[in-house]
Parts: sequence; C-alpha cells; structure tokens
Amino acid sequence: MLAVRKLAGGRGNVELSQVPEPSVGPGEVIVEVAAAGICGTDVHIWLDEFATEPPVTLGHELAGTIAALGEGVNGWNIGDRVTTETYFSTCQTCIHCRRGRPNLCTMRRSIGSREDGGFAKYLRTPARNLHRIPEHLSLDVAALTEPLACVVHGVLDIARINAGDRVVITGPGPIGLLTLLVCKAAGAKVIVLGAAADQARLQLALQLGAEQVIDIQSTTDPLAAVQDTLQAEGADLAIECSGAVPAAGLLLQATARGGRYCQLGLSGKPVTLDLDLICYREIIMTGSNATVPTAWPRALQLLTEFHAEAAKLITHRYPLSEWERALHTVNSKAGVKVLLQP
Repeated sequence: MLAVRKLAGGRGNVELSQVPEPSVGPGEVIVEVAAAGICGTDVHIWLDEFATEPPVTLGHELAGTIAALGEGVNGWNIGDRVTTETYFSTCQTCIHCRRGRPNLCTMRRSIGSREDGGFAKYLRTPARNLHRIPEHLSLDVAALTEPLACVVHGVLDIARINAGDRVVITGPGPIGLLTLLVCKAAGAKVIVLGAAADQARLQLALQLGAEQVIDIQSTTDPLAAVQDTLQAEGADLAIECSGAVPAAGLLLQATARGGRYCQLGLSGKPVTLDLDLICYREIIMTGSNATVPTAWPRALQLLTEFHAEAAKLITHRYPLSEWERALHTVNSKAGVKVLLQP
C-alpha cells in the first residue's frame, strides 16, 4: 500500500512510499482509513521541527472502518466505524498513567511520529484505543475527534471554562475555531483575534458564533480594542491557540484580574512574557498537552451536537497522492482543516 512517510531526519525527507500492509496482532485491529486530518504537527515533522523515529508513516487524526480483528478483540466487528486515540503504547505503570493522564507518560509512543500513523490506506492500532463513531456523524467530521479532544482536555479539564465567561481566543486555525465551538457550547461569550492573513478564518469565526473578531495587525491598539469589545478590563479566560509569540504577550495583557490564561498553541521556542502580571492580577496560567482518554467520548458527543458547524472547518480534501500540495495548503493557511482521503 502507499503511505506518506518521514524517511529520515532533517528538513523534508517525506515521500509517498510503497510499504507492506500491516498485520494485525493480538489485541489489535486494522482500520481502513477513510479520512485523515493534517495537523500542524505533521507540518512540523515535514520541516524537521518535531521529534520522530523515522522511517514512520505520518498522521494521527483519522476516522475509518475496522478491516481486521486480532486475537482476543471483543465487542468490535469488521465494518464498525471508528476513530482511535493516538497513544500506541505507554508504560501503564507510572504515576501519570495510573492517574489517567497517559499524555504525560515519558514512555509514550504516538502514532504518526514514533509508530506508523494514518496517512495510508490501513492503520494498525490497539483495540483499547477505539471509539465508536455515532451513525449520523460523517467519517470526514469524525476525523476532527482528536483535535477536538485536545480542546476538550485543555478548555474543560484544565482551564475549566464557566457559563457566562468572557473569553478571548488568539489564532483562528482549526484548534482556535474548535475552541470557539466548545466555549460557545459552554455558554461563554467569545472574541477571536487573528492576523491579516486570517481574514477568511475570522469571517468563519463569526459564522460559528463569535461575538466579535479583531485583526490585531490592522488595529492601532489591539489591547484597547479587546477591552472596548468586552466592555471590561479583560477576559475571564484567555486561550492562546496560535503559538505566535506576540499573541501570547497580548493575550496575557488582555487577561482580567483573577482571570485564567490557557496555552494550547505550541511556539516551538522560548517565549518572553511579563510574569509580573500573573502576580499583580492573580492570573491562573495553565497549559495543555494533547489528550486524555476521558476527553474522547465528550469530543464525539460535542461533534454530534455541532456537526454542521464542525463540517464548515473542512475546507480541502486531497487524495494521498497529493500529500505535498496538502501540506503546503496547511502551511500557507490557505484553508482551515485539510483532509487526506487514502
């Protein structure tokens, strides 16, 4: 079968390669991939900005149907529509694994970076990682489960959004827009900030329920614009989804006294922030890393609730053979969520 693989370290070194179809082992299943979302992490791997163990097949956001069952797998049938958690293995004995936080396990091996992922026709994965896709949820939209589970963990578990919160989000990409949907579902009022290149995404944010959008590059005083829009000193909850250094600094300034700041985006480099603000304003600052198992059922439930809105995030679909064009589309911010369809 054909698979998009990182063949060696260094910038690039990604190719569409012919590889054997995976064999199912005990406790495992083979999933026939119908749709696989391209994450910013996949672009970082392409550009050699994220650790991998090549050769390895990329892709960790996916949905499909079960094609084969391994020995000892119960409760599943060939043809079942599924999505899968991304941790192929963890130590299962460290304090983080025992507390239900395998995302913090130092022995974690994830699909798409250290184990073969979903940019191929078939994926081998442990059956314990499977989640059933509701019947009325399309496989394309179900491929958004993993990024939405990341948002559920960060916003609901870690930042603990409340109904009525005034929320400011920086970065109207896939994670930022999914964050908008989760915040709206929680009863929050949301402002989304973006850059000049984000005009189409900011307009989509308005369609998805944002109270206001602000292009911070065309605003003389972005902080004043946020405060004027909120009609308050700042945000109850500020969520940084872009990974951009200037956005983080602005967002921390836009966080109200007694507010919370949540970092979801990765910058890939050290960031200088005015930490005195955290003391003077008693700001609670949190970060979030990937997903935990309990986030997945909630993500699927939310996808069923705002299926039509989530579907608007999918702007491009490419066959596996056009993987390079798809990665360039993501890297250039030409769309929102880009899918490969093996």
